[in-house]
Amino acid sequence: MEKLHLDYPAGAPAAQAVLVGVVASGDLEVLIAPAAAGSCHIVIHSAADGSAARWRAQLDRLFGDGQAAAMQMEINDFGATPGVVSLRLAQALE
Repeated sequence: MEKLHLDYPAGAPAAQAVLVGVVASGDLEVLIAPAAAGSCHIVIHSAADGSAARWRAQLDRLFGDGQAAAMQMEINDFGATPGVVSLRLAQALE
């Protein structure tokens, strides 16, 4: 099991708290809570060891420009495929 912490610059606080997905075989859960303006902190709990580079690349594409809302995001991954990861992140950020 791996635990990753990633920080990105952000804009205004997220409008609301969000929960999408479930923690189950081949799926993942995304929880979002508003945070102070300017900060996006993401914690990932992954059942797949050695996934840090994959997670960092995916999240750098989404949050690297600093335009996302300020939030605390927790991701609980139980072996989700890249397609499921993209779907759950899109659902949560919508």
